[in-house]
Amino acid sequence: MFGLKEGEMIATREAYGKALVELGKKRKDVVVLDADLSKSTKTCFFAAEFPERFFDFGVAEANMMSAAAGLALSGKVAFASTFAVFATGRAFDQVRISIAYSDANVKVCASHSGVTVGEDGASHHALEDMALMRTLPNMRVVVPADAVETFKIIHEIADIYGPFYVRLTRPKVPVLPEHDFKLGEASVMRDGDDATIVATGIMVSKALEAAEQLARKGISTRVLNMHMVKPLDEKAVVKAAKETGYIVTAEDHSVIGGLGAAVSEHLGETHPTPIARVGTRDHFGISGKPEELLENFGMSTRHITKAVEELLH
Repeated sequence: MFGLKEGEMIATREAYGKALVELGKKRKDVVVLDADLSKSTKTCFFAAEFPERFFDFGVAEANMMSAAAGLALSGKVAFASTFAVFATGRAFDQVRISIAYSDANVKVCASHSGVTVGEDGASHHALEDMALMRTLPNMRVVVPADAVETFKIIHEIADIYGPFYVRLTRPKVPVLPEHDFKLGEASVMRDGDDATIVATGIMVSKALEAAEQLARKGISTRVLNMHMVKPLDEKAVVKAAKETGYIVTAEDHSVIGGLGAAVSEHLGETHPTPIARVGTRDHFGISGKPEELLENFGMSTRHITKAVEELLH
């Protein structure tokens, strides 16, 4: 997995599937659950290698989450997977009570998040999933930015007891430049003095593109890769606010309740800072190609660049 080259295109869901296989070889207590979408979530890789530890529940996501909690409370490390909109919306009550309230050792790893799901449209665009998961006590929310981060995250959270929500993508994303990674700490992908872009998931590569465009205009922009939205790396956010003075957040999610909200909430209480949030507004998605939708909803590289410029001027 770590033989990947910078810029190589691979979906985080694909890296997740491969990480599960490697994890399954090392640990006999790992079990994987899916809800009739294993080819899409890539848990099919694990199913092929370890059929006796793979459970397909069909179109019954709520039942799957309850069963995952039961397996976890029986001593297993349970990875439960489906599309983000089903994992957090359809099965919210079971995730809330059976997993979060019970502090069960379940890793809810959901693929097909955000508007970059594309042509599947509004019914399948999970734009509120991080908001829902952020509200749950005991739940940690992780959004890997590329395949390498995904592989590391899956192996690390298997060793950490308790619930996690891992948000994965449908489209391929570029492998990022090599960077220091420590679970829970934001990675400085690019340093700068004039403003900071705090990005998560698929938007990190967009933020780096925006920073490059801004550099050509003489604007020095820091890029923070915030792979963990809850708990937020508050120290990195405040440090960036103090040192650069302006913050732009970027996420493939609603600005209500997601990364932008988390950053704004913390800075509002500790270090009030001019901030702009790039993400979907108070509306549902529509059908279209991922890049077209990012442009339509004001979330493209161009829009991140514009947000920084408007804050500065």
